[in-house]
This record gives sequence, structure tokens and C-alpha cells, in this order.
Amino acid sequence: MNEKVDLVVTPRWLVPVAPDCRPLAHHAVAVRNGRIVAVLPADEALERYRAEQHVDLPGHVLIPGLVNAHTHAAMNLLRGIGDDLPLMEWLNTAIWPVEARHVSADFVRDGTLLAAAEMLRGGVTTFNDMYFFPEAAAEAVDRTGIRAVLGIVVIEFPSAYASDPDTYLKRGLAARDNLKGHERIRFALAPHAPYTVADATFERIQNLADELDLTIHLHLHETAHEVEASVTEHGTRPMARLAKLGLLSPNLLAVHAVHLDSSEIELAARHGVRVAHCPSSNMKLASGIAPIPDMLSAGMAVGLGTDGAASNNRLDLFEEMRQAALLAKVGSLDATAVSATQALTMATLGGARAVGLDDGIGSIECGKWADLCAVRLDIPDLTPCYDVVSHLVYVAGREDVSHVWVGGKLVAQDRRLLHVEARELLAISALWQNRIAHEGA
Repeated sequence: MNEKVDLVVTPRWLVPVAPDCRPLAHHAVAVRNGRIVAVLPADEALERYRAEQHVDLPGHVLIPGLVNAHTHAAMNLLRGIGDDLPLMEWLNTAIWPVEARHVSADFVRDGTLLAAAEMLRGGVTTFNDMYFFPEAAAEAVDRTGIRAVLGIVVIEFPSAYASDPDTYLKRGLAARDNLKGHERIRFALAPHAPYTVADATFERIQNLADELDLTIHLHLHETAHEVEASVTEHGTRPMARLAKLGLLSPNLLAVHAVHLDSSEIELAARHGVRVAHCPSSNMKLASGIAPIPDMLSAGMAVGLGTDGAASNNRLDLFEEMRQAALLAKVGSLDATAVSATQALTMATLGGARAVGLDDGIGSIECGKWADLCAVRLDIPDLTPCYDVVSHLVYVAGREDVSHVWVGGKLVAQDRRLLHVEARELLAISALWQNRIAHEGA
């Protein structure tokens, strides 16, 4: 008798990412209880398994769900505010003043709902977030069905969420305790940046990371100004300061890492530091070009992030794959730098490694969660197709995503969410736009 499974998907091509990105033609994925139980030729799958649901995708490629390794999801409500400004001016004159007036649990829930919807429709099944009110963000994660790592934000100055570092940590750890056991939510410690966090706070965060086995999610070496200011204030560059404090370890996820020299890359690689590369944000804020080819050559785990919609201005991992490859080539004047295969890996398994979830997601392998994304390639704009992986990075876009599964559950189909109506999202967006515009941006 055929084995019973919940789902069998039979695409034209399947790119498992692990053990490599070579496309498998006419293969299938079988799913039971949310996890992948087999990857095998399609005809064998249909003989072996009796599926509650069989999804045949004859003109599609199936890939792992994309992993957004760094974002500030609730900032979807601030999309377009403070455009065309350098980072510190953008933060000080545009973003932080607006956040001081408007951020609340409702703001975070609604903004994260919009962000999760945008990401899922574009094939992103997991996001790594850094923002306030994680319990409110978790409500949006619950509703949409996306997977998330929620950051326990820590900064030295007060906000609507907390008054001091102790309170940030206390509230964030309480949220983690309340959501313990949630199938799709994990937590990370998220000190904002070296220029907003004191040494004593960093030391406490490192102790907590060791004690609780949590990732430390941190902006690092994003701009030349950040590095210069650290030398002025602390007498050393930010990475050297973190090394002295004991933060360089496999627990550290360094976001941006634009201004690393060769010795810092070697140091980071030796300590197992992970990186979230945000090419569009780095270009838009004129932060610079991260030395990603050197990091990959050093064996570092590199994922792709969008950053927030206020500094990108879209949560689009297809665009980040393309930008990551092109930016590396023009930055190094080497057309072989960051291949399509490397870009796809950074958006999937590399991102999963960066956020510490590669044991369960990031590739199409037996035992992992069935977080899957189907991209249709059978339309005129995408033909002819000679190399499926190259097509995914350089030709296809998020608008070509047809199906998205998280833990084997279909959450989006043909650019439509299954659990949230578009009219609700539009109403939420209009409410906050009117409020922010009326009260002053």
C-alpha cells in the first residue's frame, strides 16, 4: 500500500540548494506533518506516496523558501519617509523623531502584518527582525503563517517600549518566555549597534547569549562614519572593541559589515561570525560596497537581508539576489564574483545559517521543514530558459512567485495571501498613513 503523506509537489525543476544548487528535473517533494520526508523522481513519488494533496507545477521551479536575514518589519509603515539621505541624517532627522511619536504595540503589529504579507507574496518564508514590541510582531507572525526570529532590542536611550537597557532586556526576555514552544518563532538578542550600546550592556548581552544559546543580531561597520566615530570615542574600530568585549563568536550576526578590512574579515571568519548582507539598503544610503567575495572566500556564512522598508524601500529577496551579484561584480571589477549559485544560496541556506536556523530550513532536504517557494518560468518574459539558477537570480522577480508553503501549509498562491485579505492590509496602511501625515512625519 502506498505511504500516506499530506502533500506531494511535482515541479518541472527542483533546486534543493543542499547538497548543491544543481536543478533536478521532474523530481518531487513529499511532505508529512510539515516536514520533508522525501525528494525523489516524480514518477517514483506518485507510485510510492498517496498524497492528501498533489500540486503539479509543470512550468515551475521549486526552491527553498527565501530567508530575509535582516529587517525591521514594522517600518513598512514608514516606507518612503526620509528618502535620499545619508544614514545618520536619515536616522536623526527623519526616522527616530517619527518613531518617538508613533511607535506602539499597535504600530508594530500592523506594520509587521504588512511586512509579512509583502514578504510571503514574494517567496520569503522566514524573516529575522530587529524592532520593538516583539509580542505585537508575534501576532502578525501568527496570522500570516510566516516564520520569524524576533529580536530582543537593546539600546541605551529610552523609547516607547522601554526606558533603559535593563528594561529592554527584561521585557524582551519575558516575551521570549511567553512564546516559548511556538513552532514558527525564535528569538535573538538584538543590541542595535556599537554606537548606541555601552560596553557594560554588551558584556551582559554576551553572557545572556552564552547562557541561553541565542544569536546576537547587531548592525556593525555599516558606514565609514561609524568606524571613524568609534576610533574617536573608544580608541579603536568597532570590531576590535567587540573582540575585546568577547562578542566575536559563532553567536554573532553582523549586519551590513560594509567597512571590514582584510584583517577584520580573517578575524571574523576565525571566530565564526555570520553576516547579513543588505545590498539595496547599502546602496540607497550610500554606505558602501561590502566585501562579500572576500567573506565567502574566507568561509563565512553570509545571508541576504532587505533591511527595513524605510531604507530599501521593498522587502524583495529576488531583488537582493540580483543586486548582491551585480554589486559584487562591479565592486571588484570581476565578472565571476558572486555567481548566481552563490546569490541563491545566500538567499536560502546562507540566510538560514546566518540566523541560526539551518538545521530546520534553507534547503530542500529530508527532515527539514517544508518551507517552499514555487516560481513560474513558463511565461514569455521568462523564456527561453537555459540555466534555471541563473534565471532565478537575473531574470525572475517576486511577481513570478506562484505558491508559498511554510511548514507544509500553503500560505500564499498567485500573489494572494490565504489568511489575510488585501482590503484589510490597504485599510491598515491608509489608517497609519493618515495618522502619521496628520500628526507630522
